[in-house]
Parts: sequence; C-alpha cells; structure tokens
Amino acid sequence: MGKRDKRIDSYITKSKPFAQPILIKLRELIHKAIPEVEETVKWGMPFFDYKGPVCNIAAFKEHAVMAFWKADLLKDTKGYLQKRANQGGEAMGNFGRLTNVKDLPPDKVILDFLKQAKKLNDDGIKLPPRKKQPVELVIPDYITKSLKKNKKAKEVFENFSNSHKKEYVEWITEAKTEATREKRIATMLEWLEEGKSRNWKYMNK
Repeated sequence: MGKRDKRIDSYITKSKPFAQPILIKLRELIHKAIPEVEETVKWGMPFFDYKGPVCNIAAFKEHAVMAFWKADLLKDTKGYLQKRANQGGEAMGNFGRLTNVKDLPPDKVILDFLKQAKKLNDDGIKLPPRKKQPVELVIPDYITKSLKKNKKAKEVFENFSNSHKKEYVEWITEAKTEATREKRIATMLEWLEEGKSRNWKYMNK
C-alpha cells in the first residue's frame, strides 16, 4: 500500500473551503488508481510519486489544480487535458481552474489518466528533453550606430557568433561612466577592424 503524508492532511485542512472537497476527491482517486503511490510535498504542494513523479495537486486563493508530470505523453482523445500556464494554458494544472468538484472530468477519465501515468513510469518512459529557446541578444542603439560608421568593424561583428557579440555588448554596457563607455566602443571598433573578439588576448594562438 502507498504511504500517506500527514503534511498533505494539513495542507488540505488549511486550504480554502471551496478547495477542500476538490483536493480530497483527487487524492482518493489517485490512491484508487495507484494503490502503491507515495505522497510527499515538493515546492509547498502535495505530490504523488510512483517510480518517479506522477502528479500533483494544489489550491490557491480562488482555484485548485491538478497537474500530471508527463501530461504530454498521456492519450487524451476527448481533450480533457490542457497545457500548463507556461505553455499558454488557462492554469498551471491540466484540468484548468477548478473552483468546484463539478469542474472535474468524470472519475473514470481521471482514473484512466492516472493508470496511463503509472504505466509510463512502470515502463521507464521519460519525457523528451525540452529544446532551449535561443535568447535574443539585445544590442543598444549607441553600439549599433557606432558600428554603422565603421563598415569593416560592422562586417566582422555581424559575422561573429552570438557569444562573441555578447562579450562586446556586456563589456560596453557594464561601463560605469559615459567616458569609459565611449573609450570601450572605440577599442571595440579598433579590435573589430583587426578581426579580434573581445577576449582575443586570452585565446589560444
């Protein structure tokens, strides 16, 4: 049998009255679908583990949520699952904002998702690694204008990798005074004309 955590009892008791029946119902469904599930608390929220994370529940001021750790891998033919908040969804949970037990999908649907999640962990199936989105390098106007005045330097700068560009931009923007900034811009243009990166002195010859 799975282990119950008294911290989750306390969490539910301290939650808003509207959220308590939602959390209680979800907790019982989780234990029904996965009798071996173990309860814990992570990031201040109730989590349920079985050979790895399965799901979590949480209550906020005006709504409660349930989120599956491997939601993207669950089969959802009727569209009950939603994407999380950081992916453009309605709430951080996969069932959206829950304000009443009636907001939940039917029990059999939740149980099916939980059993799918259990099988994924039984089979050792992991989420695919997330692709990191490249961070756009913001170049201040005063640097851009200076480069436009020097064709050779501009050409070398534009052909540099993003990391080399960033080294120059950070060096100049970190200048404490305008005089220092102007001096560094002049040095940058000089070095760029020679095809040098910001840290050319430290590069292996």
